[in-house]
Amino acid sequence: MHGAAIGRVKLIFSLFDADGTGYLEAEDFELMATRVVVASPDSSDAAKAAMLAAFRRYWTTLAAGLDANRDGRISFEEYAACVLSPERFDGAVTDFAEALAALGDPDGDGLIERSVFVALMTAIGFERANIDTLFDAFEPSDADRITVSVWVTGIKDYYSPEKVGIPGDHLVGGPI
Repeated sequence: MHGAAIGRVKLIFSLFDADGTGYLEAEDFELMATRVVVASPDSSDAAKAAMLAAFRRYWTTLAAGLDANRDGRISFEEYAACVLSPERFDGAVTDFAEALAALGDPDGDGLIERSVFVALMTAIGFERANIDTLFDAFEPSDADRITVSVWVTGIKDYYSPEKVGIPGDHLVGGPI
């Protein structure tokens, strides 16, 4: 696994540990899902429900595949051991990526405005400067918008261990 992928794993673990216990638990995913849905007041109820379902699927997929000792929580060691196995988590990551991008496009025009992107990424817990750098790396239009498909691809790339120098590396900070 590349150093960039390891940085992404460490960051996402810390963000998913929404209650700060040092472990991932079902409650963390509910807490984060709620924060993200609250940050998208203009999104449809269907889009919000899809986001909640995506977070829940993400948790159940992780728990089934990574909770080696079956204690209902995932340590960083359990998480880092195999979370970036695309073949095991592709469905959950795809659901998550599509649901998050759909929240970012409440009017359904296929475009995500910077302000909505920032609100959602802030709700997840990313740093504002890194969020803006990521958005810029997605090469927004003159109207300061990116396409839904660009964001979906960016999210999926973030979870791909073989990817280096991707826009998502800006979330970790430092050079890419």
